[in-house]
Amino acid sequence: MPTRTEQVALAARVFMYGYPLVACLDEIGDFVTGGGHLPAHAPYNTFGHVRALAGPEVEFVSPNTDTAYSLAMCDVRPGPLVLRVPDTGGRYYVLQFVDAWTNNFAYIGRRATGTGAGAFLLAAAGWEGPVPDGMTVVRAPTGVFAITGRVQVDGEDDLPAVHAVQDGFTLEAARPGTSPPAGVPRPDARVGGDLAWWERLRVALLAFPPPAADAPFLEQCAALGLTAAGSPFGDLDDERASVLVEGAEAGRARIDALMKGVAASPEGWQSAAHIFDYNLDFFEVGTVDDPAWRIADRPTAYATRAVAARAGLWGNHGYEADYCIVWTDADGAPLSGEHRYELRLEVTPPVDAFWSLTMYDVPRFLLVANPVGRYAIGDRTPGLAREPGGGVTIHMQAEPPGPGREANWLPTPRGPFRPIMRMYQPRAEVLDGRYVLPAIRRVG
Repeated sequence: MPTRTEQVALAARVFMYGYPLVACLDEIGDFVTGGGHLPAHAPYNTFGHVRALAGPEVEFVSPNTDTAYSLAMCDVRPGPLVLRVPDTGGRYYVLQFVDAWTNNFAYIGRRATGTGAGAFLLAAAGWEGPVPDGMTVVRAPTGVFAITGRVQVDGEDDLPAVHAVQDGFTLEAARPGTSPPAGVPRPDARVGGDLAWWERLRVALLAFPPPAADAPFLEQCAALGLTAAGSPFGDLDDERASVLVEGAEAGRARIDALMKGVAASPEGWQSAAHIFDYNLDFFEVGTVDDPAWRIADRPTAYATRAVAARAGLWGNHGYEADYCIVWTDADGAPLSGEHRYELRLEVTPPVDAFWSLTMYDVPRFLLVANPVGRYAIGDRTPGLAREPGGGVTIHMQAEPPGPGREANWLPTPRGPFRPIMRMYQPRAEVLDGRYVLPAIRRVG
């Protein structure tokens, strides 16, 4: 009989394994019902568009302010969908396909498929049927999945052109008369409180079982009653219930510890170029099926997957966009709006699309309201001051930096903060480590 300590440790491991599945389906379900963190919603198999750039009102983890979001929560279990995309005339966009387990299993967009008009047939895994001429088929590992679209925006004046691109993303049933989508599975309403999360995981596992290679993980889930057809959580005794509650708390703490423990460069930056490499089984159009972009050890892959879901749900693979996070200054001290900082980029990030540095608070990782309404700064920031050699110095502080410096000011919160550098379509020197982001230096 396992000791209580061993039972709690098992529950913590299972929590980490299932955390991305529950987080993803929660977000999908909330988007459809209008209760999500983004200022848009839409029924299943329909695009919902965020028409404005993200601001502090958006409570989605680490949103970007470089692009306008277009999202669709898809259910292809009743039958395939036809996705059409417009000609964007070279404008950067990406439609990222994320399954229920948060695997990025396909990409459509500038890097992956170009910017011309196109049509795609979206189908469930194992679907076999006719593919209309001129269409590319994309098979989804799970019957419910998210399409997370991002369209480049070059400032407020560019929004009308962006809206035209967004309106060109359409979905329709491939066969008339297709039955309505079932969507995210519903947990047993009798299970609430601290056990509600575990009930959501149980119904999610039944609806979207993991790949066969995950059999050892599924056995651990079974030991906690998570593979039962009916909920075992409605009448648990206090001892078993407390094991699950403590396990969830330990699992969350472990995810947060791993998130901060990602290896950093000597300059303090943690690259997320490979944090989304946990997809080991499903590679459709636009993905790179290569050992260099896979975390071969499944326990490590799934711990990484939990960190990614916590720190940046629905983030892209590094070859689509590299995200670099920093928590400390050049002296290793935590970043705080109590002080003033500079980031001097003698060489700006080498990219084929664009780059930006976005400011977030800690621990929520949300955008921060400020007097000038600036949440990010990058190569497309109007009036950005450059040095004679092309370099850029970014001033990070809570108060205005003074005359002549406002154009390069990235306001911080007054407390702890965590910036993210995003590099869209990064070049080889970013991905192979030749390009190094400098340390953030405290100047006051």
